Amino acid sequence: MAEALRLARKGLYTCDPNPRVGCVIADGQRVLGRGWHASAGGPHAEIVALRDAKDPVSGKTAYVTLEPCAHHGKTPPCTEALIEAGIRRVVIAGSDPHPQVSGSGVEKLRAAGITVESGLMSTEAEALNPGFLSRMRKGRPWVRVKIAISLDGRTALKDGDSKWISSEESRQDVQRWRARSSAILTGIGTVLADNPQMNARVDQDVRQPCRVIADSRWRTPLDSRILSSPEGAVIAGSRLQTVSTALESAGISCLSLPEEDGRLDLAALLSELADREINELQVEAGATLNGTLLTAGLIDEVLIYQAPVLLGDQAAGPFTFGPLESMADRTHLELLETRRFGDDLRIRLQPREGC
Repeated sequence: MAEALRLARKGLYTCDPNPRVGCVIADGQRVLGRGWHASAGGPHAEIVALRDAKDPVSGKTAYVTLEPCAHHGKTPPCTEALIEAGIRRVVIAGSDPHPQVSGSGVEKLRAAGITVESGLMSTEAEALNPGFLSRMRKGRPWVRVKIAISLDGRTALKDGDSKWISSEESRQDVQRWRARSSAILTGIGTVLADNPQMNARVDQDVRQPCRVIADSRWRTPLDSRILSSPEGAVIAGSRLQTVSTALESAGISCLSLPEEDGRLDLAALLSELADREINELQVEAGATLNGTLLTAGLIDEVLIYQAPVLLGDQAAGPFTFGPLESMADRTHLELLETRRFGDDLRIRLQPREGC
C-alpha cells in the first residue's frame, strides 16, 4: 500500500476535483502493474495499473488507496474492470464517501467473489485527500489558512507593508501548497493593498487554482491582477449590496451571499464553493477574514511560516477576534508538524476538537 500511496501523490497538482488515488497490482511481493489518477476525465488508477501490467493479473491482488468506483461517470466503473481482469483480492486503504460510491464498490467486488480488505494505511490515505473527503462529508472544502509571521507574531507593519517577512525558501513552499489547492481565498483589503495575482508558480504541470475574493461591497477593481488569470476568479459579495455593473459586464463570476452579524456569511460561501467542486481552499488574507473564519469554526488547518525577525507592537497580527472573557475561551491548536525552510520555521497546526 505504501507504493500505491506514493503513486497517488503523483496526481497531487493535477487530478482535482477528483481524489488522488494510486493502485498497485501484485503477485505476492512482485509488482505487476502500477497506476495513478492523473487528471479528471482520464483513466482511474486501477485502469492505469491494469494496462501497465505485462503479465496476467488473474488471481492476483490489487492495492488501492480509495474504494474503487462502481458507477458510470466520465469513465466506466473500476469495479467492472477489476472483475473482468480476474482480480481475486482487493485491499483498499479507505472507503469513498462519494454518494455514488460509498460502499457500493466494495459490495460489487464481494458479490463477484472477490476478497476485499479495508483499512490498511487509512490515516495516510486520508491525509492525501483532505479536501475531497471534507467536501463529501461536510459539504464544504478543507480550509487551510496560510500566514507568514515574525517572531513576535506580527504579519505586517502598521502601514500594511509585509514584503517580505518570510524567506525565499518559505515562499517557494507556499507555491507548492497553492498548487495542490482547488482555490485561493483572499479579502478585498488584500486585493486593494497588494494587488496580488495568487497563482501557483511551480516547475511542473499544475492545475491552477481558482481565485476567490471576499468583497462584501463589490469594490474589486477591474484591472486587479487577480482577475487577469485565464482560470477566472469568483467575487463573493453581500446580497444586500448592489453588484457592480462593471464586474458583471466583464463576465466576472459574482456570488451574492447573505450576511451573518454584519459580515459576509462565510459558511454560505464555503457551501457554494463545494457546489463548484472546490476541495482544498487556501486562505491568504488579512486578520479580519482570518479571524472571522476562526470564530466561525471554519478553519481545518493553519500553516504558519515564522521568521526570526521582530516587527514591534504597532504591527498587525494574524487574527482579529475577541476580546476574550477568560483564558478558558482560548483557541487551542494541535501541533501537526514543524519543518525548517531557510531561516524560517514552518508550523502546521489544526484546531483541537472540542476546544
